Amino acid sequence: MKTTRLSVNVNKIATLRNARGGNMPDLLQVAKDCEHFGAEGITVHPRPDERHIRYADVYALKELVTTEFNIEGYPSDKFINLVLDVKPTQVTLVPDPPEALTSNAGWDTVAHGEFLKNIIGRFHDHGIRTSIFVNPDPKMVEAAKPTGTDRVELYTEGYAANYLKNPAAAIADYSRAAETAVQLGIGLNAGHDLSLVNLNFFAKNIPNLLEVSIGHALICDALYLGLKETISRYLKELEI
Repeated sequence: MKTTRLSVNVNKIATLRNARGGNMPDLLQVAKDCEHFGAEGITVHPRPDERHIRYADVYALKELVTTEFNIEGYPSDKFINLVLDVKPTQVTLVPDPPEALTSNAGWDTVAHGEFLKNIIGRFHDHGIRTSIFVNPDPKMVEAAKPTGTDRVELYTEGYAANYLKNPAAAIADYSRAAETAVQLGIGLNAGHDLSLVNLNFFAKNIPNLLEVSIGHALICDALYLGLKETISRYLKELEI
């Protein structure tokens, strides 16, 4: 039985809108459509320069998202204040510097454990579920436990880059990290470069996978297939 939720990252819709100004495509309508077509969550990652998702978008989405609302970002003071004000279902903490084009690594939870623990405590005080973006390393998962985080999100770029060459080798580190999370009672999310090509194999081989966050590949597929058909296909890939 399928237990993994699909959360659609709508950053790329905002990127396209911002390229010309105005409100085309309509970010809020796309988010509503994603939910109507079966997506079980909406994810945004506002950057300090607001080059795609704007802070105003986050407030607007909070008013209309009826599934799970997930806000990703580096925990700067401005970001923390946004999350505490909006109170999404989940906040996912990433270690990206402000100028990063996209997420490219997970937290070193050993070196930054105390920093993360303090921030996670603040979010928990407001009833917000937390997730930490980590590399597929059991040691990083183990060191996430003392921070009090509810979940970790496995950074899946390495898996996606190597999947076509050798699926078994590509998934190995992720399986070990996932098993560690299960043993420690930490919930498990995953995201980055997951697609219709590699999603099903990942879902079948990762125990207790609660949620995948997918944006770039899904929006690209929607250009050819349409949003409704694309979401349907991604949901089908998660049926295991």
